[in-house]
Amino acid sequence: MDWRPTIGLEIHAELSTRTKMFCDSRNDPRESKPNVNICPVCMAHPGTLPVINADAVGHVVRLGHAVGGTTADYTEFDRKNYFYPDIPKGYQISQYVYPLISGGTLSGVAITRVHLEEDTARSIHDGGDGTLIDFNRAGVPLMELVTEPVIHDAVTAGNFARELQLLLRYLGASEANMEEGQMRIEANISVSRDATFGTKVEVKNINSFRAVERAIEYEVKRQIAAYESGDVVMQETRGWDDAKGETFSQRKKESSHDYRYFPDPDLPKLTLSQHPQFEADVLRKSMPELPWERRARYTSLGLKAEDADMFVRDTRFGTFFDRSCSEDGGLALLSANYLASDVAGALQAGVASEEWLFDENNAKRFGTLMSLTKSKKVSSRGAKDILGKMFSDTREPHEIAQSEGLYQQSDEGALEEVARAVIDAQPVVVADYMAGKDAALQFLVGQGMKASKGAADPGVLREVLVRLLAR
Repeated sequence: MDWRPTIGLEIHAELSTRTKMFCDSRNDPRESKPNVNICPVCMAHPGTLPVINADAVGHVVRLGHAVGGTTADYTEFDRKNYFYPDIPKGYQISQYVYPLISGGTLSGVAITRVHLEEDTARSIHDGGDGTLIDFNRAGVPLMELVTEPVIHDAVTAGNFARELQLLLRYLGASEANMEEGQMRIEANISVSRDATFGTKVEVKNINSFRAVERAIEYEVKRQIAAYESGDVVMQETRGWDDAKGETFSQRKKESSHDYRYFPDPDLPKLTLSQHPQFEADVLRKSMPELPWERRARYTSLGLKAEDADMFVRDTRFGTFFDRSCSEDGGLALLSANYLASDVAGALQAGVASEEWLFDENNAKRFGTLMSLTKSKKVSSRGAKDILGKMFSDTREPHEIAQSEGLYQQSDEGALEEVARAVIDAQPVVVADYMAGKDAALQFLVGQGMKASKGAADPGVLREVLVRLLAR
């Protein structure tokens, strides 16, 4: 039997709340000045008492509802004891025996649990032998999600993490920016030749989705190579060096008993059924359209999978699309094509601004342009020209079409004049057509479209050319 990787993920996400998990210090991940969002509670001064942040509990319960997990009726917080400079109390308040959420699935991956805890302070190495501590982050509400060990390849792990980030953003639970440390991923990896688990190795310091996949791929190969050469794979914590593309040993992996968990005596036990805001009906009514629901809605309209995924992941485009088009499948598909190509290209090139996308009136104007295009009142070439002007012109599409002569011409009399001019100007191509070269006709149609500035109906123009050339 070939080697079989087994992977489980532990993902932490800083929650978007006004204040920290157990005190009223401001929760501001972008604060640049060190040690300003602190108080005696999050600095662990003697005699202080923590108070549970209800908004943080709500974020985790809503996420649990979204993934189909079971919300605990009874839950409590525990003290996770270990000493490190970034833990001011000498212990971290977390959840061990009674997590808020048990079970659930996301992106086809089973979830073990989701619980709440507080974040640690930030260690800053000053370049010499010293280390500075910024306590702004100490006590920030932190969600931890643990998956079952049911992932068997790096791509599945990366896709799960991406979908979780998306869900957190849709729920407003976290911005989950990995580059800012708001979402952190740890991978537990083992390999074996049968259905049993091998020796588990935890990999930390992973700061991007691509790094998640690379770290897992590297570690799987490292463990396989170790076993096949007769070496022993140690249970340990390893770091990921993104520049070198390899993991490195950090420390022996701790077990849960090393932390001496016990219930925090300063915090009350929670019975969620006593709090109406956590009832299932209340949660259901408060839930937004979830990413997979939105994706399914788009594909049901006929959108290509890649366009649907783009609109789900980049809500700037998704919201613009929803505002601009109806449930008409043909119009939706046309709108999606122009939005994913022309509008996205204009935004990338700096021709269109991000603010243009957020303007609801622009979305309505775009929808009007798509209706004109679908009804063939303007050609596809004309639609592109009108759209290009709409990025800096506030007029309605029909006004631009009228002033620029971009309404599609289907009157045979008017197009006959264009066709005759093209035939007179292209004697060599006409001769090729008469000799049986079909491509020559398409060239003549193109010249007619160019002469009409994209306003001619290409089908009618072709018929006129064929009729004139047959004489």
